[in-house]
Amino acid sequence: MAGRGRGAEEGEGTTAGVSERLLFADTVPADAAPVSLPEPRPAKEILPTDDDGFRPASPTATITRLRKQLGRVSWPAFHRSIGNAATTELDRGIGFLLVPVFLATGVIFYFSLNAEPDPYRPLAAVALMAVCALVSRSRPKTHLLFMAAFFCALGFLAAKVETWRAATPMLGSEIQTRLTGRLVSLEEMENGRVRLTIDVISTAHPKLRYAPERVRLSARKVPADMTAGSLLTGYARLLQPTGPVRPDSYDFSFDSYFSGIGASGFFLGNPKTIASQEAPATANLASAIEKARESIADHIRGLVGGPEGEIAAALIVGVRAGIPDEINEAMRRTGIYHIISISGLHMALVAGTIMLLLRGAFALFPDFASRRPVKKYAAAAALLSIAAYLVFSGIVVAAERSFIMLAVMLVAVLFDRAALTMRNLAISAIAVILVSPHEVVGPSFQMSFAATAALVGAYAGWSDYRADRTTAPVPKRSFLHFASRKLVMGMGGLAMTSIIAGSATALFAIWHFQRVSPLSLLANLAVMPIVSVVMFLGVASALTMPFGLDWPFLYLMGKGLTAMIAISGWISERSPVDAVGLISIQSVLFVTIALVIATMATTWLRLAAIPFAVAGLMTVSNTRTPDVLISEDAHLVAMPIGGGELAVNRVRSNEFTTDNWKRALVAETIVEPETFETGDARFDIEPLDLPPGSPFYCRDGLCLARHPSGAIVALAENRKTARPACAFADLIVIDDATAYSPCWNSLALVVTKRQLARSGSAAVFFDPQSATAQATIRYAVEKPYRPWHEQRKYSREARGLPPYQRPEKPVVKLAPSAQ
Repeated sequence: MAGRGRGAEEGEGTTAGVSERLLFADTVPADAAPVSLPEPRPAKEILPTDDDGFRPASPTATITRLRKQLGRVSWPAFHRSIGNAATTELDRGIGFLLVPVFLATGVIFYFSLNAEPDPYRPLAAVALMAVCALVSRSRPKTHLLFMAAFFCALGFLAAKVETWRAATPMLGSEIQTRLTGRLVSLEEMENGRVRLTIDVISTAHPKLRYAPERVRLSARKVPADMTAGSLLTGYARLLQPTGPVRPDSYDFSFDSYFSGIGASGFFLGNPKTIASQEAPATANLASAIEKARESIADHIRGLVGGPEGEIAAALIVGVRAGIPDEINEAMRRTGIYHIISISGLHMALVAGTIMLLLRGAFALFPDFASRRPVKKYAAAAALLSIAAYLVFSGIVVAAERSFIMLAVMLVAVLFDRAALTMRNLAISAIAVILVSPHEVVGPSFQMSFAATAALVGAYAGWSDYRADRTTAPVPKRSFLHFASRKLVMGMGGLAMTSIIAGSATALFAIWHFQRVSPLSLLANLAVMPIVSVVMFLGVASALTMPFGLDWPFLYLMGKGLTAMIAISGWISERSPVDAVGLISIQSVLFVTIALVIATMATTWLRLAAIPFAVAGLMTVSNTRTPDVLISEDAHLVAMPIGGGELAVNRVRSNEFTTDNWKRALVAETIVEPETFETGDARFDIEPLDLPPGSPFYCRDGLCLARHPSGAIVALAENRKTARPACAFADLIVIDDATAYSPCWNSLALVVTKRQLARSGSAAVFFDPQSATAQATIRYAVEKPYRPWHEQRKYSREARGLPPYQRPEKPVVKLAPSAQ
């Protein structure tokens, strides 16, 4: 304190301009200026204490303190702090990290349009933004804005180019024809049928003028000699790609369009193989790879057997059609279904196993390992291994994306760069977006990159925290203590990994699947160590399979999968929650922005993620649940009637559709309709006397039900049976494409099969404030059609035609003399 001047004494630690030294001195110097002591402050309000003796601050004092703190804030200094932090972020490369974000924004904007744009405007936008970015290089802020707009336009253009490049011919209407084609792949399904993907060569009886190029059909049985590349023929029933089962749900025609599948269906009888013809070189190579996959899958099934064999085949070669449905459902409920789909987890385990084995082998030769970059050798071998794994797994989109992500990290190791960085993740995302832009709007891309970004960001933050800490050397302890400490740390790391990845992907899973797995942390903690061992055994079996020495590894792999199935089944039975209903798209957007900020920012600006995260949580329920759902073929109508029950109009309904509707409407039980015979007195009830929340009552081609709001729903076979419902119904669904509304002076909402064929499935909402429960409707497909919906206008139902009937063969009457 000796170095401090009088001014410092009077400016700091003083009360009413008097220094503490003068106030508390025993004697006052004679030459000291007279001082005035501060006036005594008023006594504070004495607040009552709670049982623990804690005295809470009064609300008035809290507000006053907050005002004083805000009054001390220097807004110019705060503005400068923001500028300094933003400059630091830019210097650290956040601009490059945001490139995939802007690309994805352009892609999402393209796929959210109501009409297909022409190709010239995106090209013009990209060129214009590129020129503006070059011109504005002397103005950093303006330059950054134009660069962001350039990448948004580039993502938009990439999506447009992919749509133009796909140009998949889609079947417009259901038809039966004799099909001849080349088998691309063959999968044995859990129900005993066989699913075939076929490249169409020709059609006959009738010959299709606009035949799809590739179809996916099922058959009861196929010839034993049928393999990939075989030519086959058979009479098949082809079905046009279907749309979403409800608005805002998964669009099958969108996926079919970008997968090149123009139709689906089934064989009427069993297909037969025919004499082979000369095929293109690419087709021969693809057939050879597919044959190898089929033989490996059959070999694994034969040695392992049962559902364990099916899962082992799925993990090694990506063939998972034969896994029993109950096991798939148990894994979905427990949040471990990602184990079945070949993705980043499997690629990382394969690459890690190869690198571990090679580094261990090189360690046996210390002279060689000390003189050579053995780490790079191991990384190169791991890169080749995951490339082979990608090929033999069928090159599905999820595996392709995971391969790109991991390949970037392994290449970074080859060039002496850090592998697990946000920059490498950004490079992977850019490559995936430019190669397959349509994946951006799918759940696989969103959940995969959200989880990876969260894990990389958390790992970077933890590394910075560890680097700033000064830790004392760990004292030597016993081996048991060392092993237990490592085990606890490993389990803790696994738990944190599951928590971080699960938190980052939870809202995306709820948005796409309307389900949540509350016990996923427990399931992943219990299963992931087993999966790691199983994948190690799978890699070992693949390496030893050419020498016929794989059976011990496959046997142990089967035992590990048996334990995994048992654990997932046990946890699934005790999972308290599954369906959670619909959430708003605003919530997903807010959480996505919060995730981007939290994972990419390195300064205090990451705190900006908090308001977006809070806004996302507050808007989760900012959506309205439909009162009635209608399938696009008008066959199925569902209505929640309270108590977790969902009333449907059919005894045998489509299982996939009803399961999706149950999760969206948070229903647990399906209530089947009650059918009455003509003249049954039990049905002689006035429609207005139906109790609110009643199931469907059906008779004479007319089904009636009453919504809990009081609205009456009617489902009629044709216009004639629908006419009586005009007097009392609020919603009438007519399962007839040739019908039109029979209600001229009614407030009832009439939906025909032709409207549904044109616009897809529908969600109906009743106005609770209206005395007549006036209904509004929302369709899944908007017009004008995008390329993946163009086929809808050509179906018989969309054109108002009745179902096709084969002409009956004329009966030839023989003359009496001929008899």
